[in-house]
Amino acid sequence: MFIDVHAHAYRKAPVYGAEGTRSWVTPEKLIEFYDKHQIETGVLMPLLGPEFYPPQPNEDILEAAERFPGRFVPFCNVHPYAMNYSASAPLEILFERYKKLGFKGVGEVTFNLSFYDPFMQNFFRAVAQSGLPLTFHLAHRLGGCYGVYDEPGLPGLAETLERFPNLRMLGHSQTFWAEIGELDMVYDRAGYPTGKVREGAVPKLMRRFPNLYGDLSAGSGANALMRDEEYAVKFLNEFQDRLCFGMDVCLEPVDDTPAQLAYFLIRLRDEGKISEDVFRKVARENIKKLLDL
Repeated sequence: MFIDVHAHAYRKAPVYGAEGTRSWVTPEKLIEFYDKHQIETGVLMPLLGPEFYPPQPNEDILEAAERFPGRFVPFCNVHPYAMNYSASAPLEILFERYKKLGFKGVGEVTFNLSFYDPFMQNFFRAVAQSGLPLTFHLAHRLGGCYGVYDEPGLPGLAETLERFPNLRMLGHSQTFWAEIGELDMVYDRAGYPTGKVREGAVPKLMRRFPNLYGDLSAGSGANALMRDEEYAVKFLNEFQDRLCFGMDVCLEPVDDTPAQLAYFLIRLRDEGKISEDVFRKVARENIKKLLDL
């Protein structure tokens, strides 16, 4: 069975978007989806926003993990502006308290600030001090979207990884995974590039910084591998110890699209393109080790 490195669920599902035509998935609905696709456990992360999503309490995440033992691993979140709106606020106090309550990591970090912003650097410092791993959503611009902003080539991420070598960071989003390959156009960072992968910033950073991990969730993670199967096999083999399967289920009704990566990995294993050992690491063992499950 798989472990999902990236999950969301609301206790009382609010509507999504201005039209209000869909709602967020509940823990109960997410478990139904997990049972259908052989997902044992999901890393459940609050969406603190507030750039795009209704802010969600950390306590709701912990409650879901307690109501459904073994099905969810709780992550917490704290806004960089917390504790008196100071770029030197001791946010580590909050992370230590959440850690004692049983939270296993921090995320999903979606604040639309630059990696270089003093508030973000203080945030990363505090998470590093707590020892918790962190999942971040990378943004292609400031304004009009969500996620931590970095320039093409990811220099801000590189500087952060170097500055905080003990901070284990799981990269996620269209922008992050677009940079698995060279970009034909900078705007390609906003979507899902296709075609053969000419090696880009992400694999280069993963070679240089052992504290960078790959969150393979959502269409972005799946596309990064499925756009070029030959390169995917090389990538999975080289970084087999730092890649984590994920789905990023968000809204109801849930179709089978988030599970496409699971069946892609199963096929690569069954065809002998990746070994059973590599498959198991990516499917579940890497996240178990990272979170000490």
